[in-house]
Amino acid sequence: MALTVASLTLFATLPAHAQGLRLSATGANAGAALAPSSTSTPASAQRPADFIVAVVNSEPITNNEVRAELQRVLQALAQQGRAQPNHQALVNQVLERLISDKAQLQLARETGLSVDDTAVDLAEQNVARQNQLDVAELHRRLARDGLVLSQFREKLRDQILLTRLRERDVESRVKVTDLEVNQYLHEQQGNYDPARQEINLAQVLVAVPVDASPVQIDALKTKAQRVLARARAGDDFGALVREFSDAPDSSTNAGQLGLRTANRYPALFVEAIQNMGVGEVSELVLSGAGFHILKVIEKPRPGLPPMMVTQSRARHILLRVSPQLSEAAARSKLSDFKKRVLAGQADFAALARDNSQDGSAAQGGDLGWANPGMFVPEFEEVMNQLTPGQISDPLVSRFGVHLIQLTERRNAALSPSEQRETVRALLRDKKLDEAFTTWARDLRGRAYVEMREPPQ
Repeated sequence: MALTVASLTLFATLPAHAQGLRLSATGANAGAALAPSSTSTPASAQRPADFIVAVVNSEPITNNEVRAELQRVLQALAQQGRAQPNHQALVNQVLERLISDKAQLQLARETGLSVDDTAVDLAEQNVARQNQLDVAELHRRLARDGLVLSQFREKLRDQILLTRLRERDVESRVKVTDLEVNQYLHEQQGNYDPARQEINLAQVLVAVPVDASPVQIDALKTKAQRVLARARAGDDFGALVREFSDAPDSSTNAGQLGLRTANRYPALFVEAIQNMGVGEVSELVLSGAGFHILKVIEKPRPGLPPMMVTQSRARHILLRVSPQLSEAAARSKLSDFKKRVLAGQADFAALARDNSQDGSAAQGGDLGWANPGMFVPEFEEVMNQLTPGQISDPLVSRFGVHLIQLTERRNAALSPSEQRETVRALLRDKKLDEAFTTWARDLRGRAYVEMREPPQ
């Protein structure tokens, strides 16, 4: 099995109530992924003689470096199912990327940035975890694929160093003002075309026969009003569709009509939900087919953040790996906790208070309501797969070993301030991309680069 090494992520100080879980606003991605190929050449195999293809401020880039990076890029494209671009164009892009990275690494070292072995150890543990291995097995796989461990660790060190440089010289300088947020919101509202608004509605249809008598119509209306009351009281809309809807195919799609522009819905539907948000249920809508109860499932606005998000509330127990507690021992201990809770022999919250090494322990491990993206990916991915009341198997994050119980899940509207902060983050990401491109181009332009033999 080839190793797939996901990009590393560094985190700033986290709130005490959920240390090691909530992403800070300044978290940064460390950039390049490392992906040894399953067809890596064994160290003992014959390799072509290496040679210098470029010199960057007196430091060389060799043909073997270009070949290794090219192989990594090709494997990433294959894993993503993307077509391979023109080979020579890709080689040129890879070489330019290596030149740019070399210039950035030189600047980082010249200005006093460094990465200690502890940070590299943590990155190596992340690589092992992302490949569902322990560190010892990771080392064995690297050796099997002909990769030298010291070179692998130096590559990790370089990626962390590049991230720290970019955080210092680019990210710290990118700011988004309130005026920019206001201007963006104003522009998006000015570009809004109600006819092109996309909507996904779900419906319960209480059909009225063409020849129905007034008495039958009243009875059917009363039935529809009861369904409406239950929908607005929070009953599962899909279950109401299955039980009451007379619309064709409603049992297979939970009554959803599909995401389409407003001009492709009946005008009376659009009018009924015009001022409604996601998750809201309309008044009864009478058409020639009968009484419709409509729920807004999606109502995206291009360029604007969602008005509704799915929030999760979970609690967890965190055991930190240390010389006194190995990862395997932590997994075993948490597995035992899970068995005891499921057997009714222990309470999850009590176990969290007594054992969790996280700031949430005093609250029985309760992490509160969380919007998407508030937890680190390895934690959130597992949490999102749980149903309320379900307990995960022990999982490893960069901060230790966790046991998660999902307690509740709900759809919630973003407050105006949360919507503004979402727009701010969107604008910051855009400005950050532009600032990094300009910064990297300027740094590349100031570097002395001598091109030697073309890569082969």
